[in-house]
Amino acid sequence: MHEAALRDPPRSPSEETPHQHEERLARATALAACAPVPARLDNVLAGTAGWTDPTLAKSQRFYPKGTSSPEQRLRFYASQFPVVEVNSSYYALPGQAMVEQWVRRTAPDFVFNMKAFAPLTQHPVEPARLPADLQRALPAALLERRRLYPGDLPAEARDVLWERFRQAVEPLRAARKLGYVLFQFPPWFTATRGNVRIIEECRERMEGVPLAVELRHGSWGEPDRIERVVSFLRDLGASYVIVDEPQGKANSMPPTALVADPRLAVVRFHGRRAETWDASVSVNEKFRYVYDPAELDPWAETIARLSGEAERVHTIFNNCVSNYAVLGAKGLVTLLARRRAADLECETPPLPAVSAVH
Repeated sequence: MHEAALRDPPRSPSEETPHQHEERLARATALAACAPVPARLDNVLAGTAGWTDPTLAKSQRFYPKGTSSPEQRLRFYASQFPVVEVNSSYYALPGQAMVEQWVRRTAPDFVFNMKAFAPLTQHPVEPARLPADLQRALPAALLERRRLYPGDLPAEARDVLWERFRQAVEPLRAARKLGYVLFQFPPWFTATRGNVRIIEECRERMEGVPLAVELRHGSWGEPDRIERVVSFLRDLGASYVIVDEPQGKANSMPPTALVADPRLAVVRFHGRRAETWDASVSVNEKFRYVYDPAELDPWAETIARLSGEAERVHTIFNNCVSNYAVLGAKGLVTLLARRRAADLECETPPLPAVSAVH
C-alpha cells in the first residue's frame, strides 16, 4: 500500500505574512504558466470543482475580458481544462435542458463529473431548493422547517429525487461525457454497517452510472480498515476518492492513494487550511488555500503511479477561491509533464524547501 503522508505541514495561511502569501502565489502562478493546454497528460485529467465561482470571475486572473455569460465561460474553461466537476448540483437539481446545453458547448472529449444532490448523500436541504412540484406535494409542516434531512422526506419524495437526478445526469452519460457522479458523504457519516448499506443503496439507485465515493469521517480511514473499505468499493464498482486535506481532525481522511475501480482513480484537493477545516466558516474561508509547488510535487509522483494502475485519473482541485484551484490544477500537470521530459517549453522556477506530501 502506498500512502501519501503529511509531514510537518507548511505554514498555514493564518500564519503567513502578506509578503509570504504573495511569494507562494507567485511560485504557483509561474508553475501554472508552463502547463500544457488543455491540462492533461495522457490518461491524467486535471480540472477544478466548477467554472462559475464568483471569486474566480472577480479575480480577473482566468477569464479573458468580456467573457461574462455562462456559455462564454464554459467554452473558455473547456479550452483550458479537459474535465470539470459540477458543484452546483449539490445545492439544487440541474435541469435536463441545461445539462444538454453543457454537452453542446464543449468538445466531444470534454468530461463532466457531477456532485450528487445533497439529500442523496445524507445531507440536509433547504425546502426551497427542492423541485417546485415536490414542494407542493409535501406537508406544510415540513416546508416550514429550515432544513430537511433525507429521513424527514416521505419515501415517495426520495424516489422522485433519485429519478430526477438520474434524468439530469442522462445527457452526459448518453454523450459519453460523464466521468463520475460524486457521492460525498457528510463528516458525521461514520464507518458503521448501516452506513455501508446506504452506500450500497446509492450504487443500486445509480446502476449503470460511474460512481466515486468520498468519505469524510476519519473512522473510514483507520489503518486497520482503509484497505477493507477500498475493497468494498471495488466490489461495488465504485471509485475511492483519494484526498489531500488537513489532517488531525475527526473529519480528516488520510491521503491514502489506493485504487478501488481500475477504470478510474480520483484525487480531490481541498487545500490544507487546518484552522478552518472543522469550523463554522464560509466556504471561501474554508478553502482559501494556494498550493505551493513543493506541496504538489510529491503528488505528481503518486499520480504518475496511479496512472499506471487505472485507465484514467481525474485530479480535481476544490480550493475554489479566486484562481487558486486553476493554479493548482495547471501546476500539477506541469509537474507531471516535467517528470516525463526535463525540458519544457518554458523554464519553471526551482521548488523551495517546503515539507509536503509523499
